[in-house]
Amino acid sequence: MKQHELSWKITREDKNKNIKMFLQEQGISRRALSAIKFTGGYIRVNGVEESVRYPLQEYDVLELLFPPEQENERLVKEPIPLSIIYEDADLLIVNKPAGINTIPSRHHPTGSLANGVAFYYGQIDLASAVHIVTRLDRDTSGLVLIAKHRHAHHLLSLMQKNGEIDRFYEAFVEGEMDRSYGKINKPIGRKSDSIIEREVRKEGKYAITNYEVITQLSFITHLRLKLETGRTHQIRVHMASIGHPILGDDLYGGGLGIMTRQALHCKQIKLKQPITGETLSFHANLEEDMQEILANHTLKKFEKNR
Repeated sequence: MKQHELSWKITREDKNKNIKMFLQEQGISRRALSAIKFTGGYIRVNGVEESVRYPLQEYDVLELLFPPEQENERLVKEPIPLSIIYEDADLLIVNKPAGINTIPSRHHPTGSLANGVAFYYGQIDLASAVHIVTRLDRDTSGLVLIAKHRHAHHLLSLMQKNGEIDRFYEAFVEGEMDRSYGKINKPIGRKSDSIIEREVRKEGKYAITNYEVITQLSFITHLRLKLETGRTHQIRVHMASIGHPILGDDLYGGGLGIMTRQALHCKQIKLKQPITGETLSFHANLEEDMQEILANHTLKKFEKNR
C-alpha cells in the first residue's frame, strides 16, 4: 500500500545541518522520527540510508518515507458516497451531508463520514488512518477537513491551535437581529446534568463567535459566522445565549416548525497547504432544505444600526 513520502533538495542555507535539525525545522515531530526509525520507514540521502546525525551538504537529496499507519480496527469500512471537494497527497476536503456523524459514536457506530473515508482509502491503496481535523455535528452540513497522513495531521493541528485555519458558516436563526454584526465572547462548558449539552458558564472554556447578517427575512435572520475557537456546539450555544437559537435546533431552544435539523452549514474553509504553503479556499453550497428557506420566505430590508 502507498506510504507517505517527502523529499527535499538541500540548499546552501541548510548546509552542515544534521538531518534531525533540518527535519525538525520542517515540522517533523519527534514522535514521527521515532516511528520512521522503528516501524517501517526510512531516511535516505542521495539514495543511501543515513542516521539523523548525518551533516547535510548543498545539493543533497533527502528522502523521508513514513511507515504505514495502524488502522483503527473498530472503524468499519463502508462504501458510503463521499462528496470530495478537493484532494491532494496531504489533504481531503469533503462536503458532509446533514444526518450523518463525522466519526462513529456509541449510538451510531457505523454510517459515519469516517467509515466512508476508511473505505475510500482502501480503494486508493492508501496506508493511513483516518485523521479528521475539523468535525461537524451530526445534523450540521458542510465542509470537513481531513489529513491523509499523520504528519499532515500534526501540522494542521498546530495551524488550528494557532488560528490559521478559517472556517465560515451560514445559519438561519430565530428572530430579527438588532445589529448587522457582532462578536460573542462567552465561555462554554458541559452542562452539569448532561453528557451532550453545553452551556455558557464562567468556568467553561474561552470561546468567541463572530457573526454578520446576510439577509433579514420575516422573523428569521440569515447569518454568516466565523469561529475564533472550536468548542463543541459553539455556534449553537452562543446564538441561543443571545436569544436567537438556530432554526431546528431543539436541543438549544430552536423551533422545529420550519427545519427538522439545525439550520447550520460550514460554507467555506481557508488555509495554507501545510506542506507547500499554497493558499487554499473551498466553498460548499447550502443544502436543499436551507436553500428552500431563502426561496420561501419574504425578504425584509435590514436597516437597524448599520
